[in-house]
Amino acid sequence: MTNSAYLRYVALGDSQTEGVGDGDDTTGLRGFADRFAEHLAVASPGLAYANLAVRGRLAGQVRAEQLAPALALRPDLATVVAGVNDLLRPRFNAEEVAGHLEEMFAALTAAGARVMTVTVPDLGEIAPLARPLASRVSALNEGVRAAAARHGVMVAEIAAQPVATDPRLWAPDRLHVSSLGHARIAAALAEAVRLPGSDDSWTLPLPPRALPGRLQAAGAELRWAAGFLGPWIGRRLRGRSSGDGRTAKRPELLPLGRPSLPDPA
Repeated sequence: MTNSAYLRYVALGDSQTEGVGDGDDTTGLRGFADRFAEHLAVASPGLAYANLAVRGRLAGQVRAEQLAPALALRPDLATVVAGVNDLLRPRFNAEEVAGHLEEMFAALTAAGARVMTVTVPDLGEIAPLARPLASRVSALNEGVRAAAARHGVMVAEIAAQPVATDPRLWAPDRLHVSSLGHARIAAALAEAVRLPGSDDSWTLPLPPRALPGRLQAAGAELRWAAGFLGPWIGRRLRGRSSGDGRTAKRPELLPLGRPSLPDPA
């Protein structure tokens, strides 16, 4: 199969793949998987696309809930992006998470799909309170790379690019990428699979911006902790997830319609 002949694309994952941060639940979510599908459709107008992702899912839940439906759709291309929800949990085990990802890599490649994934940027560069997680992010990325290498999975190295931690690529909650961030991830995947017209422009830095002063930065941290971190911790303490009661937004392979949200400026 040539790199322009993908006709059945299935996306597995959590909130990033679902598209949280790119639109909202009222106007609709777009996200990197939708945007990547749009790149694919330029080369393959007959492309059919399914998105099985559900926000809040751990890697093991993605494997348990989404792998079998994905295989039933017989994709020739699949993206598997999961693990960030795991590394935010108190009892994170990088080897266990990588094992779930590897099971999905193995099953999908054995079924004839080309599989792609991404690495995770250092969350501490985006939210200073997350700096203690740096070793977890590194361990997750190492596990992803090793599992991918064993199964011929393509890895878009988002984590290696300095622009990946530019705050403008992240939503106000700092846990999800913004519309611009989703667009960059989609472009990274397009380059990794060598789609016609793709290039490395997704790695370019954004124009310089005015940096906040110390007091402004401290105030922003407090507002973030109150508005996003506190509620997130509250859900964890109550044993709840943002994905409770939710199902996949696009469980069947369907042709692409027109984008529901505009491209970021």
